[in-house]
Amino acid sequence: MVYIGIDSGTQSTKSIVVDAESGEMLASAQRKYDLIPNLPPGNMEQDPQEWIDATDATVQECIQKIGKRADEIEAVGVSGQQHGLVVLNASNEVIRAAKLWCDTSTAEQCQEIIDEFGGDASLIKLLGNTMLPGWTAPKILWLKQREPENYESVSSILLPHDYINFWLTGEKRMEYGDASGTGLMDVRTRRWCEPVIEFIDPKLEEKLPSLGSSRQAVGLLRENLRQKWGLKKSPVVSAGGGDNMMGAIGTGNIKPGVVTASLGTSGTIYAFSASPVIDAQGEVAAFCDSTDNWLPLVCTMNVTVATEHVRQLFGWDIPKFNETVAAAPVGSDGIIFLPYLNGERTPNLPSGTGVFHGLTTTNFTPANLARAAMEGATLGLVYGLNRFRTLGIKPAEIRLTGGGSQSAAWRQVCADAFRLPVVCLATAEGAALGAALHGGWVHSLVNNKSSNLPDLVARAVKIDEKSRALPNKENADKYEELFGRFNGLTQRLASGGYL
Repeated sequence: MVYIGIDSGTQSTKSIVVDAESGEMLASAQRKYDLIPNLPPGNMEQDPQEWIDATDATVQECIQKIGKRADEIEAVGVSGQQHGLVVLNASNEVIRAAKLWCDTSTAEQCQEIIDEFGGDASLIKLLGNTMLPGWTAPKILWLKQREPENYESVSSILLPHDYINFWLTGEKRMEYGDASGTGLMDVRTRRWCEPVIEFIDPKLEEKLPSLGSSRQAVGLLRENLRQKWGLKKSPVVSAGGGDNMMGAIGTGNIKPGVVTASLGTSGTIYAFSASPVIDAQGEVAAFCDSTDNWLPLVCTMNVTVATEHVRQLFGWDIPKFNETVAAAPVGSDGIIFLPYLNGERTPNLPSGTGVFHGLTTTNFTPANLARAAMEGATLGLVYGLNRFRTLGIKPAEIRLTGGGSQSAAWRQVCADAFRLPVVCLATAEGAALGAALHGGWVHSLVNNKSSNLPDLVARAVKIDEKSRALPNKENADKYEELFGRFNGLTQRLASGGYL
C-alpha cells in the first residue's frame, strides 16, 4: 500500500507518496505561488484556486513518478495552513480571496469579541483560548462588517484544508484539530461555542460544516478525479488537519517529551498532551491535535522573515550568512533584535515593528546584526517554551523543522537558548509526511483493520543524528540573561505604545 500526503501552505503546495511498509518516500512534487499583491497593510490574502491547481499538478506528478504502484494508493491526507477563511456561496463557488493566518487586519474585530465577553479571562473560560487577530472568528466578523454584500451570499465557511478536502471528495466537514484554531470551538468539549457564534451572527452555525473526530475519513476521492489521475480505485481521504497538527505526526511528536519547533517564515513550537492545556494568560494556544488529543502551541510571526531581510540587505547567499553568524559572538556583542517586522502574535502585538537595540560604534557590524536577527527570532520561541514548562509540559528533546533548521549555526543557537538537545528529521517534509501517515491510519480505522499510528510513525519518521546539537552551558547562561533583557525591552516598549 502507498499513501499520498498533501501539504498546502502559504508559499507552496507539496505532495508526496509514502510506502506503508517501509515508510520510505517514493515521490514528491512542489508548486509555488504568491500572496495577492498590493493589499492594504495587515491584509494577507490568497486565491484558493492557487491551492487547488497546485494540489492537482503535484499529485499528478507524483502519480506519474511511481508508475504502476499508483494502483496501490489507498489513502490521501491533507495538511493545510491554519485559520484561513474560505467562503463559498450556495453554488459552492468561492466568493472572495481567502484571508490567511498572517492577516492582522482584524485586530479591531478581535477586540470587539474580547470586550463582549468581559475580557481575555472570560473568553478563555468559554473557549479555552482568547481571541487572536490571525484566527478565523474575527475574520468572519470583519467580513460581515466590511463586506456585507459578500457576507450575505455566504453559504459555507471552510478552513483551507477543508476546502481542499471538499474539492477532493465533495464533502464538507471540519475536524477537531484545525477547528480548534478558529476561535469558535470550546477545546475542552470539542463543541462549537454557541455564545461566540451567536455574537458574530445568530445564523453563523448554519454556515459551518459538521464538526467531528480527526480519526474519521471525509470520504472517497471524487470519481472525476480518480479518472483524471488514472487511479484504479478511489482512495480514502482522511479528515486531515492543520499544518501544525500534521507536522506533529510527521515529526514523531505524538507522545510526551517530544517538542517540535518550526523555523519557517513564521515560528511555531508545540507539544503533545493527553489532556487540554489551558493557559490562563492566553499566550499558549490550547489546540486539539489530529489524533483526538491536544496540541498546546505557541506561534510567532517572524523567524526566517527576519533573517532573510538581513541576509538580503548585505547581499549574502545562505552559506555566507550562516558562516557570518557562526563567527559572531554569542549575544551579538550587546545588540538585541526584536523581530516584529510583520506585527506579532506572541506576544500579541498585531501592529508591532522590529527594533535593533544596543547599537554602538564598535558593535554596529554586519555580523552582529545578522546574529542578532537569528537570536531575536529564536528568543521569541524561548518565551513559548518557558510558558510550556510553567504549564507542566516537560520537554526532553526539540525536533527542528523549517528552512532555518538547515543551518548548523541556528541549530546550536536553538540548543543553547532552549537548554535542550535539538535534532532535525531525515526528511524536511514534516507536514506532508504527517498527512500521508494520517491518511494511512484513518484508512485502516475505517476499514476495521489493525492500525497503530506509533508503528506507522516509527517506520517513516527518521532522525538525522548528524544534525543533533547539544546545549553549551556557558552559552545557555548567556542566553538566559539575554532573554531577560529581550523580554523586558518588549514589555517596556509595548506598554509605552512604541510597539
